[in-house]
Amino acid sequence: MHKALYYQQTGNNQVKCMLCPHECLINEGKRGSCRVRKNDQGVLYSENYGRVTALHLDPIEKKPLYHFYPGRTILSIGTFGCSLKCRFCQNYDISQSSIENFSHLKEYTPEKIVEAAEKHPENLGIAFTYNEPVIWYEFMLDTAEKSKTKNLKNVMVTNGFINAAPLEKLLQLIDAFNIDLKAFTEEFYKNYTSSRLEPVKNTLKKIRSAGKHLEITNLIIPTLNDDEKVFEDMIKWISYELGKETIFHISRYFPVYRMNIHSTPIPVLKRLYDIASHYLDYVYVGNVSLPSGGKNTMCPSCGKLLIRREGYFIEITGVDVGRCTGCDHLVFDNF
Repeated sequence: MHKALYYQQTGNNQVKCMLCPHECLINEGKRGSCRVRKNDQGVLYSENYGRVTALHLDPIEKKPLYHFYPGRTILSIGTFGCSLKCRFCQNYDISQSSIENFSHLKEYTPEKIVEAAEKHPENLGIAFTYNEPVIWYEFMLDTAEKSKTKNLKNVMVTNGFINAAPLEKLLQLIDAFNIDLKAFTEEFYKNYTSSRLEPVKNTLKKIRSAGKHLEITNLIIPTLNDDEKVFEDMIKWISYELGKETIFHISRYFPVYRMNIHSTPIPVLKRLYDIASHYLDYVYVGNVSLPSGGKNTMCPSCGKLLIRREGYFIEITGVDVGRCTGCDHLVFDNF
């Protein structure tokens, strides 16, 4: 076990974790809500430090990040545990697990992860993904610090449920974020994720203020977060608070884990795509192929096709050093 950061001792061998907004009060021998941060005699430890459940070389588009060095690959790593309890989690086998659920786990040091990332000449860097990376904060922090010394990029795919102080430290090291914005009501977050919306909104604003690359993913679940008025309110908030150039991914839901609602109908995705496109320059649809596209990047200024996507295959057709070859509009800051 590795000693954790961001906690307070409250007496009687009890600790208060300050990493995420749950701020769990953890008694001796118990774990926090994330299942991986354990109180041992009044000291909080991370049980998943260096313990990797998944390590793959992925297309950057798989995160999904469509405007961050498109066409490149990135070494993606994950562990187990999560700060949320989403009833629709697609990676529940690792996210809703603790150390007891794994009899054999390969352990890595931050140096070994960086070495693995450097082995591939076309590799962009390291993505902390698959489960929620915030809950192995210490390992992510140590690895990201070492990867920076090798001029590698650091990417984080996260639910955004993190307190301000640990986030500020991460903002010095993480180059790009994809935030999974589950919905836009506190009721949804409470009932279906056992968390809260407001801290996620604060995280989004802090990432934007820090000038980091930001993309957002919203999984559309029929009857739960597909109300067009609430969806439009969310898109308006993104446009006004984060900017209309914010990259937004609409993702199709499929029944999994503890939810058996039918898959998101294609017409629903199309309607929400049209709503989002009215306020945002770059809107994409994932987990499905639409007859009208939804994956290609078009210039918001002149309408020229810039990148064509088929699955994870991409063809760059109209971009030069991040700018549209038709009108010179800057589309990609990281290209």
